[in-house]
Amino acid sequence: MPNPLLLILVVEDEYLVQELAQGALSDGGFDTKTVSSGEEAVGLLDRDHARYCALLTDIHLSGDLTGWDVARRARQS
Repeated sequence: MPNPLLLILVVEDEYLVQELAQGALSDGGFDTKTVSSGEEAVGLLDRDHARYCALLTDIHLSGDLTGWDVARRARQS
């Protein structure tokens, strides 16, 4: 059963990879919040960065922000 205190933000723009990551993390006891763009991820981090214990991101995201941009923002929060 996933632990809500171990919430990981997953940023992935491919649905099948999202599902794979979410399933593997859930099997490992983690809860996940999954978004499909860097912009969505940054919005979540700006609103409540302390809620997440880790970030798992694709580097090559569709849109204006890359996974590197999201990781930099997460470190600044």
